[in-house]
Parts: sequence; C-alpha cells; structure tokens
Amino acid sequence: MDALAEAQARTEQRLAELAERQARVEERLVELAERQERTENQLFKLTQIVEALVVDVGRLNDDSLELRYARRAAAYFSRIAKRLRVLDTSDLANILDDAVEEGRLTVEERDAVMETDLVATGRRVKDQAEIYLLAEISWGLGPHDVERAADRAAFLAKLGREVVPIAAGVSVDAETLALAGERGVRTVRNGHNARPSSS
Repeated sequence: MDALAEAQARTEQRLAELAERQARVEERLVELAERQERTENQLFKLTQIVEALVVDVGRLNDDSLELRYARRAAAYFSRIAKRLRVLDTSDLANILDDAVEEGRLTVEERDAVMETDLVATGRRVKDQAEIYLLAEISWGLGPHDVERAADRAAFLAKLGREVVPIAAGVSVDAETLALAGERGVRTVRNGHNARPSSS
C-alpha cells in the first residue's frame, strides 16, 4: 500500500510538473503570437513606407526627366525642329488665354494644354515652317502618355500652327509604341528620336 501511495504521489507530482510546463509553453506561445503580431504590424508599416518611397522616387525621376528635356530640348528634338524655344508657363498661359478670349479654345482645352510637361516653338527642319512641339514626359512611357500628347496637341493646333505631339521618356513597351504609331505621336527615348510607325 505504501508503494502504491508513493507511486501515486510521484504521478501527481509529475502531472503537476507537466501542468506547469504546459502553462509555461502556453505562456511562451502567447508571447510568440504577440511578437509575431508586432512583427507583422511593423512589416505592414514598412511596406507602406517603401510603397510611398517608390511613388516619391517615381515623381522625382519624372520631375528630373522633365527638367532634363526642357534644358536639352534643342538637342533632343533637333531632328524635328531648329531654333527651339521652350515656352515657360507664363508665356504659354498668355498664348492660351488669348486663344480662349478669341473663342479658339475652351477653358477646359486651355487647362489641359497647361498641364503638358513641355511645349516649345521652333522651325520644322524640312521646310522651316513655324511649329509647336508638345511633349508628355515620363520615365516609363505608357498609353496614357501617348493619348495625352495626341489630345493636347489637337487642342493646341486650334491656334493655327502645326503641332508635333511627342511622348518622351526612358522606357516604353511595344503596346505604347504601337499606339504612338496609330495616333501619330513621335517617341523620344533617352534623347533619341523615333518616327511614328504610321509615317
């Protein structure tokens, strides 16, 4: 009987130890779950920061590229026109405001042209005719850049001078190139001219 009681006591002691161990394991699991939740929250915040940085860097790249094209317009667009002069926003606004007052442009068309990345005046290489160049500039050219260039060039052409629509950037995909050909928009990549595939 004594041996049985002793065995029972040892079993109860082991069960108590096991219960303690299980409680410690459960406590650790709760701690691990809390740590994992904190880690996931930190990863989520970090992901948001990285996504915001990607957007900011994209904007900076586009802004930098627009400035480069404005500074080097005479070089980048030399096969299209000579004696190029990039219009600053004040000069462009004056020209467009006059056109609105004369009824040649609507206010919406004026506003759309004002949002263009670059507008320049010059003489077409082949015949010295006075023309405008209208360029949408983006690091990665997409169909929306081509559409904007074509649509805004059509508005600007209402002033009575030919407008050459341009989509300029660093990279471009085949779909965008095909659309540029269809819409008569020239593409310029890294300062190198390309003719629309339809011409």
